[in-house]
Amino acid sequence: MSGLCLCAALFAGLGLWQLERRSWKLDLIARVEARIHAPPVAAPGPAAWGGIGAASDEYRRVALQGRYRDAPETLVMAVTERGPGFWVLAPLLSDSGFTVMVNRGFVPEAERAPALRREVAGEPARVVGLMRLSEPGGGFLRANDPAGGRWYSRDVAAIAAAHGLGTVAPYFIDADAATEPGPLPQGGMTQVAFRNAHLVYALTWFCLALMSAGAALFLIRREPGAD
Repeated sequence: MSGLCLCAALFAGLGLWQLERRSWKLDLIARVEARIHAPPVAAPGPAAWGGIGAASDEYRRVALQGRYRDAPETLVMAVTERGPGFWVLAPLLSDSGFTVMVNRGFVPEAERAPALRREVAGEPARVVGLMRLSEPGGGFLRANDPAGGRWYSRDVAAIAAAHGLGTVAPYFIDADAATEPGPLPQGGMTQVAFRNAHLVYALTWFCLALMSAGAALFLIRREPGAD
């Protein structure tokens, strides 16, 4: 019986914790929505790189003026609402002298050939889009293979090292549809989605707490002399 009471208290505590997580998640979603629709700010330079973090900077709308470097583009595997394909990443040298990887947008798997998209190497550009933090390592159960040119995540440091680009910003910019209107690549396809099932989890824990409390009460009433 004491075990059931302990379980009831534990389950109730887990339910309260999930409600706190839900509140945090809703606040995060609201902050990200505000960033996405805010006027663009200047993309942070090297002096600010050490303080960049997901909580304060992910999905911030930024702008950057510069010139695309004369370097190969990198195709990173992607799955979008348009099906499987690739993100096209290109290095942009800002007018301030630092390099940022720009995700120009999406190309379908069958249209990955460079000849099918606009050439930007050496071209001046003003990029507006969403700031994203680097994705080191690779995708789910798939490690990036720089030597083989197979990329499963947008790991900007590894991509820069593979192409001899030197130091680059610890973030990349998802170009918006105005910067890269398409058809190839197609900008403005940033996938912003946050799983928020905390209320379901909380109700599950509270139900288990009630069941445990009910079982404990049943046992108490069945004890001799409980009448």
